[in-house]
Formats: sequence, structure tokens, C-alpha cells
Amino acid sequence: METLSQILLPYKDIIGTTASYLTIAQFFSGVFICLDIRKKGNTKDISSVPFVGGIMMGLAMLKYGLLLKDNVMLQVNYSAILLNVFYSVFYYVYSTDKWNEILKQFTVSAGLVAVLWGYCEWENPSLVEDRYGLIVTILMLGLLGSPLRDVKDIIAKKDASQIPFVMTLMATLVTFVWLLYAIILKNTFMLAQNVAGFLLCFIQMALIVTFPGKPAKATKKKKN
Repeated sequence: METLSQILLPYKDIIGTTASYLTIAQFFSGVFICLDIRKKGNTKDISSVPFVGGIMMGLAMLKYGLLLKDNVMLQVNYSAILLNVFYSVFYYVYSTDKWNEILKQFTVSAGLVAVLWGYCEWENPSLVEDRYGLIVTILMLGLLGSPLRDVKDIIAKKDASQIPFVMTLMATLVTFVWLLYAIILKNTFMLAQNVAGFLLCFIQMALIVTFPGKPAKATKKKKN
């Protein structure tokens, strides 16, 4: 009886290419959040975590790419950093409480990145690759699951509109396709990473579908 890995093996190149394109497309999902911010005219109920966290993860993964000397990983994370810097600046412009809404998160993230890069210089070169890989995986899962911090409020209010739909949908697709690729490669580390990531994203998508929130009331036209 064929294993799932054997069944998927003939489609390895297609799945790998799809995963790469979806990952790149995922970086542009922040545009939809920016459009929502512009439409509202402020950042109320919209978290800066996806943007600031995107910069942090981009820098963390950039260091991992330098350790692995992987040009593809470097190029992907350069793009991720630049796009999230743009999104963060856009968020900052529309923010009404700049310190609490974005600057505080940015300061903490910058400190964390400095610690991570410093750790890479301190750690034994023969161990740093695997250990740092585990650290960035944990950080990535924390970022993916960050909207679930407010799951009690979401269920109580029956409103999951604060979870960014497009970004979550893209993350769900990306982690699922990379999960398939990990099965083909029989890479246990990559498999565990994407199983956890997919489950976190799937839970958020289930919350969005179950508690879509109340539609915004249409503004009444002023009488002449």
C-alpha cells in the first residue's frame, strides 16, 4: 500500500512551486488591511502585530538565511521586510495612539531581534543552525497564533472581525501547501512546524466563519 509521501511524490515540483508563489503572494495580503485602515480613517480594532511581527520575523529569518547561505531565503525575507516596513509606516500615519499601538511593539521587537542576532554570534557554530531554527519556528508559530490571545472575547462577543481575513486565509493556504511538501520530503522538523501553523490558522478561519461580526451600518444620507 502506497504511503501519502509516495502518492504526492510525482507532484513534488508542482507543490513546491505553488508553495513558493503562495508565500510571495502572502506578503501582499497586508495591502487589504491597509485598505481597511484607509477606509476607516484610523487603526481602531486593527492590530499592528502582523506588520511589526512581519518585520521581526523577516529579520530573524534573514539571519537564518545567512547561516544557511541560502540566497532564495535571503531574497524572500528582504521582500518581506521591505513590504512590512511600508505597511508599518502606513499604520503609523493613521494611528491615533502611536506609542501604544505601534511604537511599543516595534521597540520590543527590535530588542528581541538584537538578542537573536547576538545569540547567533555567541552560540557554538556546530549547534547554532538547529537551535536557531527551532527558536524562529516557535516565534513564527507565536506570530501566526497571536490573534487567538483574544479568543475569549471573540467568543463572548461573537465577533471575530478583528482577525484579518485575507492574511489568515493566505497563511492557512501557505502552511497547508508547505505541509504537503514536508510530507513529500519526509522532513519531520518541517512537518511539525507546518502542522502546528496550519492548525493555528485553521482555528482562526473557523472563528471568522462562525463569528463574522455585525456588518457595518450604512450611513444615512443627509436630507437636503
